[in-house]
Amino acid sequence: MGNRFLTICSLIRVNQIEVRRDTAIGTDESAIHTAASARLFRETIEKNLPGAKITWALSWLALKDQRENYLELKKQIVFYHKKYGDEITFIPGGFFANMHNTREQINRDLHEGLQMVSDLVGGGYRPLSVISGFLAADNLKYLAEKEGIHVCQGNIWSQYAVDNGDGEGSISYPYYPSSEHFCKPAQSKKDRIDCVNLDGWTVDFINARYPAAQFINGVRCGSRQGVGPIETILRQGTPLGTKEMLATTAAHFDKGYELNNFAWVTCIWELSLLKVNKKNDGMEGLNIWLSELRRRWPQTKGITHGELGMAWRKQFKNNKNINYRFVQRGSGVCASDTSLQIRWFMNKDFRLALLSNRNQNDQEKVIDFTRYDLKAQEPADPKQGQTIRNWSLMNRLNQKGTRPQDKPIDINELNAEEKAIVKRRYPGLIE
Repeated sequence: MGNRFLTICSLIRVNQIEVRRDTAIGTDESAIHTAASARLFRETIEKNLPGAKITWALSWLALKDQRENYLELKKQIVFYHKKYGDEITFIPGGFFANMHNTREQINRDLHEGLQMVSDLVGGGYRPLSVISGFLAADNLKYLAEKEGIHVCQGNIWSQYAVDNGDGEGSISYPYYPSSEHFCKPAQSKKDRIDCVNLDGWTVDFINARYPAAQFINGVRCGSRQGVGPIETILRQGTPLGTKEMLATTAAHFDKGYELNNFAWVTCIWELSLLKVNKKNDGMEGLNIWLSELRRRWPQTKGITHGELGMAWRKQFKNNKNINYRFVQRGSGVCASDTSLQIRWFMNKDFRLALLSNRNQNDQEKVIDFTRYDLKAQEPADPKQGQTIRNWSLMNRLNQKGTRPQDKPIDINELNAEEKAIVKRRYPGLIE
């Protein structure tokens, strides 16, 4: 408590989407994964945030690859582990492993992938965390009980109709997941999986309401716009992109810190992005974001995902006392309308979002009320050749507005049972 944390992960893979150990689709990224790219990225962070640690996550194919550029790249990140204390870990499936693989297969991949990481680093090394995009509850339980790993970047907050998988419905700060669903905070000791579940990217809460990309004035505005480079500096250019990154950071490091007594901003930056757009490889924006972050919040602690999760685990033994609150006004970038303000309330029992329009002087409307006291269930394992895209947890009212019932309502339109649930946590919200 009393700290501002920044976690950055760089992802190293071979193909854009590694479906299984022997199957990959999407762009072949092998030529742009080099030791030189890793040096550029890592030294940019060290220049702006001296002493910061980051996390490196390698896919199955990247760990197996014996081409010269991959051997040099892996040697380089082991050097950074020894020099800076960086964490090196495994990512199953190159994100969204459960879309394509059985839970049993993913457990095998986790076991062997983590062993390859240990062999790569040497000296009995073992990471504290795993990076995964999102990961099913059974696999999170396996990590905790069989592999002794108690931290996983196992959900992507507001991930819906974006990229290659849907996992909408969680809370955005750390929590112990339920054995029923990885998006659901555990409700009891029996239900609790001892693997702290972390978000992958801090996003703009205003922009995140959209289910997919929106075109505004001819600009493609991604619903996951925040501190991630794809939706900001690579898509919108450095000036607008860094404005958005800093506005999102400020929402947590200023008001969020005041409300929660700690703050956390997180970002995964695929190493392949450095050469995707030769006119703008993101490094100028990374320099601006981190240098301004250090100037405005000089006590920020740049730590690994594993360190953050284990510190949180030491502070919180269960989900009973988590009570995250956020307030964000639109940044003016893309769909983040400056006239809008959103308030989020997130705890073990539910998450609740209230949206208001300052220009229209209207009352706040409930745009999301996701109850965690209700039964939840993940999809079954995909069958051979099958893909299961949607792993979301949606019940009473969801911010994306994709279902007929997802219409903004006045908070007093909640039924008596729902009002009672809210009042137990926040008695002043309902008259």
